[in-house]
Amino acid sequence: MSLIARIGLALALLLAGWSARGGELQLLTEEYPPLSFTRDGKVSGLSVEIVEEIQRRVGSRVAIQVLPWARAYRMALEQPDVALFGTTRTAERDKLFQWVGPIVAGRTSLYAKRGAGLRLNSLSELGAGDAVIVPREDYKHQLLKAAGVANLQTVNTHEQMVRMVLYGRGTFMAANSLTLPTLLANVGASPQDLELVYTFHQAEAYVAFSQGTSADVVREWQAALNAMKRDKSFARIYAKWLPDETPPEAVPAQ
Repeated sequence: MSLIARIGLALALLLAGWSARGGELQLLTEEYPPLSFTRDGKVSGLSVEIVEEIQRRVGSRVAIQVLPWARAYRMALEQPDVALFGTTRTAERDKLFQWVGPIVAGRTSLYAKRGAGLRLNSLSELGAGDAVIVPREDYKHQLLKAAGVANLQTVNTHEQMVRMVLYGRGTFMAANSLTLPTLLANVGASPQDLELVYTFHQAEAYVAFSQGTSADVVREWQAALNAMKRDKSFARIYAKWLPDETPPEAVPAQ
């Protein structure tokens, strides 16, 4: 076989392998400290370190892009070869994506400004005048909308949500227990400025792969994550960022 023929065959095999595994992956996340955030131009955080270690194990070198959540979520819904983390897995989202995880787990609750004296036993007790502020297309927005909560006010960022409640421009806000302390610190507030009103969801976040992504890639990522949980490297990363929290367990291989 001539040199040109050998080069042609090698190129054909390379392209065939690339086609079988799908196109170039887009790896997306949002500003959501301490899980994912940018500092001095570098992406960091608990879920970022977990994803970077998965990438190292599977031989991926895709750069992580930090985008507004609504935009990143729409890309994961509409485009092939997109992975969005950490995406909270809910019943409404379950069939929309292919899932690798869980990578974090926390509680989702309604909070009000300290001193409001508000208590709920269920979401059905929310009144028509009780404005609930949530980030647009965030899982909390989707859960509350599916539960029939009528007076939802959407904002672009979690920081906007907190400021509105603290300034009295909304009765409630919905937040995750893992990210709330950092979120409050970023706006110059503290946990003492809010009171927990009602916990309505136990949240687990995953890497959500778009439906157009190769199933082989998804299986490879899940296997790498499960291996991290077995060899305790996952627990070490988790303890670095959330020392008082219990990391989620591995899931069976598909």
